[in-house]
Amino acid sequence: MKKLDTQSPDFQAELKTLLAFETAQNREIDRIVADICADVQKRGDAALIEYTNRFDGTSAQTIDDLILTQDDLQSAFERLPENIQTALKTAARRVESYHEHQKMESWTYEDEDGTLLGQQITPLDRVGIYVPGGKAAYPSSVIMNAMPAHVAGVKEIIMVVPTPKGERNDIVLAAAFVAGVTKVFTVGGAQAGAALAYGTESVPQVDKITGPGNAFVAAAKRRVFGVVGIDMVAGPSEILVIADGTTPADWVAMDLFSQAEHDEIAQAILIGTSQAYLDEVQTAMNRLIETMPRRAIIEASLGNRGAMILAKDLDEACEIANYISPEHLELSVENPQEWAKKIRHAGAIFMGRYTSESLGDYCAGPNHVLPTSRTARFSSPLGTYDFQKRSSLIQVSEQGAQKLGKTASVLAHGESLTAHARAAEFRLKD
Repeated sequence: MKKLDTQSPDFQAELKTLLAFETAQNREIDRIVADICADVQKRGDAALIEYTNRFDGTSAQTIDDLILTQDDLQSAFERLPENIQTALKTAARRVESYHEHQKMESWTYEDEDGTLLGQQITPLDRVGIYVPGGKAAYPSSVIMNAMPAHVAGVKEIIMVVPTPKGERNDIVLAAAFVAGVTKVFTVGGAQAGAALAYGTESVPQVDKITGPGNAFVAAAKRRVFGVVGIDMVAGPSEILVIADGTTPADWVAMDLFSQAEHDEIAQAILIGTSQAYLDEVQTAMNRLIETMPRRAIIEASLGNRGAMILAKDLDEACEIANYISPEHLELSVENPQEWAKKIRHAGAIFMGRYTSESLGDYCAGPNHVLPTSRTARFSSPLGTYDFQKRSSLIQVSEQGAQKLGKTASVLAHGESLTAHARAAEFRLKD
């Protein structure tokens, strides 16, 4: 891992270089995705079957070969060992409970003239969730995307998940059963995003698409945004740990590994206030790496984008964290709730030495779909609110129309919009 020191005159430049990640769209991927999206929009199910067979190595003859029902999901759940069933239900229950607290409620109030104003909250009708199904299976992604939609009151939750070589993962399908998914299509890639966005003869058009995916999925989400809503276009996974030296070095080392093992371009950063402690963590990492099945990925990630930063104190560490705006921030310090007050930008804040980031990934309750690549400066975790809409309510009283009508008339004439002005003036008594 790179070693940085805040007292170095080159620190800011080194930090900027460390955080730099090429987010520019790949023109060749965009071209391929544009063609796929247009074809699915034009040919519907036929194109979806063709691309699924080509890219996933399946042999579907009809769209029915790519559809799973509630009975299929329940059967997958029942095939699992009891401990896995219990873990899925526990995680889903905790995620549901947390997201219940996020529900927005409608409200109204009246002006002194009797005019009613307010906001009406309604759920989206139908959403699509994308669940990766390539190198690894992610039942946690099913729960984190479906459960907030369920809590929001979304009536239809359509899941798409690729099944390479036709292999279906029972734990992913069981998670869909537990989380209340309505129907599953075993398709992935850009073609799945296009089918959800435009609809086909069999895949219903959704109002919003959420969930992670590869570069082709991300490009498809960018392309169809506007036709449907999307959650975000996420970058590589990130973790930033601020440690004051009171947490066992092995714990911190493994927390850094937990994100590095995702991908060779994932980012893991440790900020400490003691060089001796940073060295202790490095020693622990050198020892523990020998036990990691995904060692090659972890080493590539830490070598490419990992770093240890020596800060003069925790105040400075928090300011650096605000600049980095990480997806996951661990405050592995004494009095973490006090230090959390200094954090302005982070997707999720994990407070205290017993709060490993991995608990948030699976079962703590808050969502693990989080802003990456410094976008936590202006965006938030996926939540119940992402599956609800706000409509303004306006009911002007006769008395209110007299006052508001005159104001609107003046402003409308100022914009040379005569019909706007007349519409308000017609309701004036004089």
